[in-house]
Amino acid sequence: MIYAVSDLHGCSEKYKRLMEAIRFCDSDTLYILGDVVDRGDGGIGILLDMMARPNVIPIIGNHESLALGVMKKIAAVPAVSKSLENTTSYTLWMLSGGDVTAEAFCALDRKTQKKIIEYIESFMIYDEISVNGRKFHLSHTLPDYDPDKQIHDVSYLEFIYGEPDYAVPYGSDTYFVTGHTMTMLIDREFAGRIYRKNNHIAIDCGTSFGYPLGCICLDTLEEIYVE
Repeated sequence: MIYAVSDLHGCSEKYKRLMEAIRFCDSDTLYILGDVVDRGDGGIGILLDMMARPNVIPIIGNHESLALGVMKKIAAVPAVSKSLENTTSYTLWMLSGGDVTAEAFCALDRKTQKKIIEYIESFMIYDEISVNGRKFHLSHTLPDYDPDKQIHDVSYLEFIYGEPDYAVPYGSDTYFVTGHTMTMLIDREFAGRIYRKNNHIAIDCGTSFGYPLGCICLDTLEEIYVE
């Protein structure tokens, strides 16, 4: 089976319960659509678990993008980590809930730090796959709808910071699976649940704010939730 989940935000216990709930095994594939880290304190642990699973496919989110530059500086010269506190990149990361991730990252040995950096650098920007005759586009998010722009022309920043127009189908024969925007902000009726309308499948249910972690099976379109 092929699954997709997004915006784990350091909720490692929910991540573990999800893997148990779907009985994740070597023949399965799990796409994680960004924002693994920050807010919750288990982001580094989730990354280390993902690194050990070749059938987990990571797609980059804005939180990984923010973290990466600071992580590189810390890993290169650990002594400079204090001096980073007055830099714009560090400040933005902290304002985005990066303090717990930074603390856990600094506690690692330099070899493991560098492995995590290399792993994040390998994250895909998006992927497009077919499952049981259905086409899926998977990315952290998408920009506002522009009928004159092809998906391949979308910029990197739009793939990690964009805000889709969920009222508009982006394609007639493709499901667009994204995270980033909590479903309750799209439509309050979908608070804590996956939003599915107009060929959009929005799967950020707001787990770091106390809502369930939502996951979708692309083979069957079954929704799986863990508290």
